[in-house]
Amino acid sequence: MLPILNKEFILKNQDSGVHEKTFTFPEKILQFGTGVLLRGLVDYLADKANRQGIFEGRIVVVKSTDGDTVDFSSQDCLFTTHIKGVSQGELVDQVLINSAISRVLQSNAEWQEILAAVHQPALQTIISNTTEVGIQYVPEKIADGVPASFPGKLLAVLWERFTYFKGSANTGFVIVPTELVVDNGRLLKDIVLQLAAYNELPPAFITWIQQDNQFCNSLVDRIVPGKPRNLAEIEQKAGYTDKLWIEVEPYLLWAIEGNEHTRSVLSFYKADERMLIEPSITPFREQKLRLLNGSHTAAVPLAFLSGLNTVYECMQDDYMSHFFKEVVLREILPTIEDTCPTATAFAPEVLDRFANPFIAHKLISITFQESSKMNARNVRTLVRYYEKYKTLPPHLCLGFAAMLLFLQPEREEAGKYYGNRDGEEYVITDDNAPVFAAWWRTHTDINDMVTGISSDKRLWETDLTAIPGFAEQVAGILKMLKSNGVKAFIQSQLLKN
Repeated sequence: MLPILNKEFILKNQDSGVHEKTFTFPEKILQFGTGVLLRGLVDYLADKANRQGIFEGRIVVVKSTDGDTVDFSSQDCLFTTHIKGVSQGELVDQVLINSAISRVLQSNAEWQEILAAVHQPALQTIISNTTEVGIQYVPEKIADGVPASFPGKLLAVLWERFTYFKGSANTGFVIVPTELVVDNGRLLKDIVLQLAAYNELPPAFITWIQQDNQFCNSLVDRIVPGKPRNLAEIEQKAGYTDKLWIEVEPYLLWAIEGNEHTRSVLSFYKADERMLIEPSITPFREQKLRLLNGSHTAAVPLAFLSGLNTVYECMQDDYMSHFFKEVVLREILPTIEDTCPTATAFAPEVLDRFANPFIAHKLISITFQESSKMNARNVRTLVRYYEKYKTLPPHLCLGFAAMLLFLQPEREEAGKYYGNRDGEEYVITDDNAPVFAAWWRTHTDINDMVTGISSDKRLWETDLTAIPGFAEQVAGILKMLKSNGVKAFIQSQLLKN
């Protein structure tokens, strides 16, 4: 029987990379969330800094969801981070044992211990990932027991800190939410202040929240698939069992809006240049939205209709790998490289991530809300490209046409719309599906339909017919896709290239 990954195992195996003194480091971070993203990004960075002698701090984690914390306690909160993927064109396969977490507390069962944790002067950072739904205002009295919402829990923690230190200056936190919400720090602060008013907490406390605590907007980017499917096989090779084992891609980004105080508290940022603390994170959000998300949205309908099923398959396909490279490097990048200083370096990393053989990112799942994503991610790029070159980006136009074909329903049943891929039915999961269904149903002339769709203000942030030649080019491509079939169209494009 294999031994369990725990402190005893670590101390017996000197090649584990974990030093005994790590277990004596003080708790410096209060983390809301036990999920794989936080463990694969935030906890990874803290552990990396500890290994380098930079941070020398550990993390006390709050588990707000139901269920016990036995998996953590039985392993002394140790877990394996397996970095797998492609970086700079080379395969990466690295195993690390993370010792950054000191303990995991269940919020309902161990609430008093959570409150007592903030009595530690060294604990100066609060980090969260409670999903996008987690940052919402829920009117609740924090004196009535364990608050249900994350902002409620945070307010209770701040009140405990304030009362314990009697409102002393320089006792606040650097608070960094990682939920995928724009301006997540500002939003969280507004909700906490609203809750403080609802709880009729004293003005001195409100002032302390505003002056002694720093709520930072942040952007996280790392794919963390989590527990591997062949865990038993991997454990045999590693020589121990680990119920918390996670896989992560090599790429990571954690961009935080902050200043010198932020840097001094989050000193573990020094361990990895991909953790950035800057006055503004807008350029990093923009490059991710356009290059990574935008290229996904442009390519996926075409790839799916051609018979492919995952992003990795696209990167192994002659035409779709060419499509991705053209869209990323020649059509999107030129529209943002002047305003996003790191975009030129980010673009090839995007292609590496798409080529990761260890991540099966299904195309059909990416088509969720395809039309809204096209509007948010690529319409502005289309406009910028035309303004810069006075011509149209051919691959983005092809992607737009393929989207229209993907959104053509073959049938409707019980309010759901279904498309057809070579005899295989698929669900069109898009809030605008009825709009596109109506356009397809009422127009037999594709030119008229594309012109109407392009100018439909329900769909786009701008009238796309204002871009000279756009509707005509998209209509021409759509006719070819329909008459020849997507696979035949792609073959014809391969012959041209």
